[in-house]
Amino acid sequence: MADPSGASSAGRIEDRLARRGGAVELLRVPAALFGVAARARGALYDLGLLRSARLDSAVVSVGNLTAGGTGKTPMVAWLARELERRGRRVGVLSRGFGAKVGAQNDEAALLGELVPGLAHVQDPDRVRGGQKLVDAGVDVIVLDDGFQHRRLARDLDLVLVDATRPWGLEAKNGAPVRALLPRGLLREPPHALARADALVLTRVDQASSESLAELKRELERWAPGRAQLESVHRPRAWVGPDGERAALDALAGRCAVLASGIAHPAAFERAVRSLGVVVERHDARPDHHAWTAADVAELARERLVLTTAKDAVKLRPLGARVWVLAIEFEFVSGASVLAALLDALPSARGETVRRALHEGLHG
Repeated sequence: MADPSGASSAGRIEDRLARRGGAVELLRVPAALFGVAARARGALYDLGLLRSARLDSAVVSVGNLTAGGTGKTPMVAWLARELERRGRRVGVLSRGFGAKVGAQNDEAALLGELVPGLAHVQDPDRVRGGQKLVDAGVDVIVLDDGFQHRRLARDLDLVLVDATRPWGLEAKNGAPVRALLPRGLLREPPHALARADALVLTRVDQASSESLAELKRELERWAPGRAQLESVHRPRAWVGPDGERAALDALAGRCAVLASGIAHPAAFERAVRSLGVVVERHDARPDHHAWTAADVAELARERLVLTTAKDAVKLRPLGARVWVLAIEFEFVSGASVLAALLDALPSARGETVRRALHEGLHG
């Protein structure tokens, strides 16, 4: 039986890092070295000794301070749709973590479902990948997970902060561990947030009003004057094994097993429980878990299996009969601020985009 406070994920490294004491504290030594390297790299960019490449398109970075789990993919989809609505030719640029050679990863597959026809390039070399999008006629690039990738210049830096675990790890019998990799999940020290143009607090509905107010005060200290926008991942429907949509209360009172391979399984479990589902067990695998036929065979023994949209794009091709919780990213405050920032994005800077558009229209 899963712990009501979060996913039953004892085998996940995040769960071990969240606990204090023991051998895990030895990781504070490499974490200190990681911090020195992160600060030195940041200083080199701040001083102009390392330079950022600028493309002939606007670039909007969507990133976070921690290693995953803030809910970037739903916001990237929201942002792409919003920019398309403004008449922009949008493309998404990501690293492609976990993708097999010649294939796209789970996040790319999900974005393809959420925003059909979206141009998407996955390339560890973001400058090279961005140029591919520019050559294809894109005039605004959404850089997925780009806050630390300073080699590519951006016009708008949006940083997501999960209100339920802002520094990467959830609390385990006390205050949560706040540490850099590999002791914690921070990629940079909190003062790096001052680089952001705006902070997007996610899952604010899953945090108490007191903890949210305290978090906003602390963020103001780290990033004074930066806009703080509030958002939720709003459940919209259940999607059955054959693609049928059902109301959110359709599974209330039923017992189910959860299956997920995401960075923040506890948030998924809380959302499911809030809909009245009785969670018997949560099979929480590591982020980007490559589900196998053996996994699916094991899940097939369960009466009702619920999963995330990100996992469904990998489970369903293997024949898994799963129900998916469909969610949408939604701003509950600050949407007008982001609208103004998007309206202020520049047009193409050079001839590359105009040439690509001309060839597309007349070629």
